[in-house]
Amino acid sequence: MTLDPNDPPDQELLRAARGGDRDALEKLVAHHQGQVFRFGMKMCRDPEDAKDVLQETMLAMARHVGDFRGDSSLSTWLYTIARSFCLKKQRKQAPDAPRRLDDADVRDDESLVDRAKRPDEALAAREIEHALEHAISELEPMYREVLVLRDVEGLRAAEVAKVLGVSEQAVKSRLHRARLSVRARIAPLLGTSEPPPAPDAASCPDVLTLLSQHLEGEISSDKCAELERHIEACGRCRSACDSLKRTLALCKRSQAEIPEDVQESIRHAVRGWLSSPTA
Repeated sequence: MTLDPNDPPDQELLRAARGGDRDALEKLVAHHQGQVFRFGMKMCRDPEDAKDVLQETMLAMARHVGDFRGDSSLSTWLYTIARSFCLKKQRKQAPDAPRRLDDADVRDDESLVDRAKRPDEALAAREIEHALEHAISELEPMYREVLVLRDVEGLRAAEVAKVLGVSEQAVKSRLHRARLSVRARIAPLLGTSEPPPAPDAASCPDVLTLLSQHLEGEISSDKCAELERHIEACGRCRSACDSLKRTLALCKRSQAEIPEDVQESIRHAVRGWLSSPTA
């Protein structure tokens, strides 16, 4: 059985849960509920739908953990389950339903603000982070899910491909487009002023796509060295790359807190199922 080699506690808890240890199962739920909730929030864009997705996913894990073969990591398995519930939610929604930015997005933003900052700096940080959530929410689902799984949750491209059931190359292609789109939306707020184009700016390479490809190991060392030399010499391209790096750093910090009442609801649901005659 192949378990996640990067998470020894998961391996131990999973072995125990598969053997019928209910405490181990509850610990697995507590360990993984945050990532499932974040994914649900960003994909469903509705707090109530995200709560439903979280509860349904955790109950599915409780029911089927004994059947989990370990062909992928537990996280990958859970994202696959959560995605199926998100898709069901989306299919039930009216085609013309308005897109919403919920209060939960603001709570996410506030959780990212450094409390030591001056009030004006904290306000600017909230504005940037709210704009980031908005930019992610406005992506088409096929681009949003790769960005969330890769740049927010930190899955490898191969793991994202397994969750989505597409090729790794398709994941990377969508990821580059999603990254550039989000960066374009929030760049004006990042404070990295881009100098006016130089007379020979038309000869500049597509540095943003190349940087994204470099992060995924898609360009050669020679091409990377060439890119670095160009960025060093071109202030405009250097500023653009800095803004993409800052965008991706913000994505990694974009983690929603699960409300305590939701956590208690999940615990109650899982314990209720465990105490049922069919468990």
